[in-house]
Amino acid sequence: ITCSLSKLITYSKKLILEQSEELIIDDSKRDPRKFEPLYNRYHSKIFRVILNRVGVKDVAAELTSNVFFKALNKIKSYKHKGFSIYTWLYKIAVNECNEYFRKTGTTKYVILEMQHLTNLSEEIAPFDDDVHERLKKALTLIKYKDLEIIRLRFFESLSFQVAAVLIGIIVGNGKVRLYISLERLKRLMKLPCRK
Repeated sequence: ITCSLSKLITYSKKLILEQSEELIIDDSKRDPRKFEPLYNRYHSKIFRVILNRVGVKDVAAELTSNVFFKALNKIKSYKHKGFSIYTWLYKIAVNECNEYFRKTGTTKYVILEMQHLTNLSEEIAPFDDDVHERLKKALTLIKYKDLEIIRLRFFESLSFQVAAVLIGIIVGNGKVRLYISLERLKRLMKLPCRK
């Protein structure tokens, strides 16, 4: 009973959060000043997403500002599709990063925290002394679309459903793409496939 009660409370809190987010969005469509709670809730997450891609705090701060400026200007066209507005902000953030890369000629950048490396290495390889170094190197060599699905699942801990929405594919394809991307990463690390 305690487990069921805990799940019910968690579900209720999530429902309240989703409903309050929808109300805030509706209010923001009428009065842009009402957007502030969404900004406060998601600013640091979006900043981290961008920083992990561009690697420079000042650039990440500027791009984050652009994301929220664009979101505020386009809030009237936002349509709730069953996911948090975070997915919409995330897409804007990725587009801002891609635009930055095009304009500057910069290539992808990955900031890895030790926890990211540990989570990913536990999934794809038995631990040895240099697995983290080989993983870091492989992540710099992997194709962008492979890196993106890996980043969403292992670095940002998003569900397959949300990750699939963010990259514009169906959930089943997201699982297949992750599997293929991990296999490519293993090859780049020169590791045999784990059974």
